[in-house]
Amino acid sequence: MLNDIYEETEMKMEDSIEAMKRDFHTLRTGKVTTSVLDAVKVEYYGSMTPLNQVANITATDATTLRISPFEKTILNDVETAIQKANIGVNPNNDGDFIILNFPPMTSDQRQETVKQAKAKAENAKVAIRNNRKSANDAVKKLEKDKEISEDESKSAQDKIQKITDKFIAQVDDVLKDKEKDITTI
Repeated sequence: MLNDIYEETEMKMEDSIEAMKRDFHTLRTGKVTTSVLDAVKVEYYGSMTPLNQVANITATDATTLRISPFEKTILNDVETAIQKANIGVNPNNDGDFIILNFPPMTSDQRQETVKQAKAKAENAKVAIRNNRKSANDAVKKLEKDKEISEDESKSAQDKIQKITDKFIAQVDDVLKDKEKDITTI
C-alpha cells in the first residue's frame, strides 16, 4: 500500500520536472533554437496544427531560423501565425521560405528571461508540493481506516517529505543550469 503511494508520488513529481523542462525549451537563450516556435500553430486544412508539422524549421546560425513550409500555399498562413505568436521578431517572407532574424539578447532581456524561468520553476515546485499533499492525505486516510498504525503513518509522511525534498532540489539544479544558459553570452 505505502510503496504504491511512494511510487505514484515519485512518478507525478517526475512528470512535474519534465513539464518544467518542456517549458524551459520555449525560453530563448543566447543561441536561438527551433523550440521557440513550439507553441506556434498554423491553420491547416481547417484545423490548428503545430508549425513543425507543416514546415521544416532549421537554425541556420545562432540568431537565425529558416522555415520552409511543405506546401508553398500556406506560406502566408505560417507568416500570420508567427506574427500572432508574438515571439519577438517579425518574419521575412521571400516567397519560398520565411527567415526569422533574432537580434542578440540585451542584458535586460536576459534578466527578464531568467525571471520567466524562475516562475516556471516555482510552478513546478507548487505541483510537487501538491503531489506531496495528495500522498500525505492518502497516508492519513489509511491511518484513519486503521490499515496502518500512527507510527507507520508518521514514518510514511517523513519518507514522502524526503522524496519531495529530492525533487525540489532537482528543480533548483535544472533552474540553475537554465539560468547559466540564459546569461551566458
